[in-house]
Amino acid sequence: MDLVPGERFSNFLSSNNNSDVLIKVHKSRYALPSEAIKVFDAPYVEEINGIRIKKSDKFWSVHKYNKDLFIKTVFPLSDEKKSAVLRFSLSDKSWDLYFDCADNMIDPFEYPLDGLVLYYLTVMNGDIIIHGSGVRHEERGYLFSGISGKGKTTMAKLWDQYGATVIHDDRLVIRKRFGEYTMFNTPVYKNDVPRSSSIDKIFLIEHGKANEFIPASGANAVSLVMSNCIQHNWNQDIIAKLISSVSLLCTSIPVNRLPFIPDKSIITEIIENEY
Repeated sequence: MDLVPGERFSNFLSSNNNSDVLIKVHKSRYALPSEAIKVFDAPYVEEINGIRIKKSDKFWSVHKYNKDLFIKTVFPLSDEKKSAVLRFSLSDKSWDLYFDCADNMIDPFEYPLDGLVLYYLTVMNGDIIIHGSGVRHEERGYLFSGISGKGKTTMAKLWDQYGATVIHDDRLVIRKRFGEYTMFNTPVYKNDVPRSSSIDKIFLIEHGKANEFIPASGANAVSLVMSNCIQHNWNQDIIAKLISSVSLLCTSIPVNRLPFIPDKSIITEIIENEY
């Protein structure tokens, strides 16, 4: 069996032999314990022209047995009929991934495993995955957050044309390191390279008829940011940990709602007003 991560991971590989989590990959069918309880079930949904369409009920699910968690998944973008089970624990640094397939070449991070593994790694570390585009301009980092259709890609393109560094235009990981919040890109696109930036301002964006900076604070800011975070809401402890992380983030970094006009005027206003 050959492990062949997708091309989008090629620039994110490390030669460091130390690991935070070790995932052992097996080519075999795995039967869940008969006492395992399904706690989360995700259908396969595609977004077409801003409309979410359910394509299949069978996609991935989370199951729990004692301290172990299990993710069962199929691979809707693959030509080969195959399935997998990821056995893991939020307190254990050794995981097992079982592939039921005929092919001897396996991508251990094939969609949707890539996002699922990344999500639960952030859960373990108290980090945040958020729908957002991040940019860095003149030593300042700006996070523009919003669900699909709110203008993340548009905002990233405007800043790119202005000469800023775009960290990512869709999905970011936020980590607190050495007392400072840093946003990191995720390996979504081919030929991308790792990028990161400190965060100085958070903007919750939407298309508007004018550029408006509306400060948000307290529970309002937390709920608005939370609504854009990737989260599996089946576990109260996981949600409580995310709320705590987002609360600290919103206490440390100014948050503004930002209806905006999709042209360079929004960049000018942010820079001139030192937002």
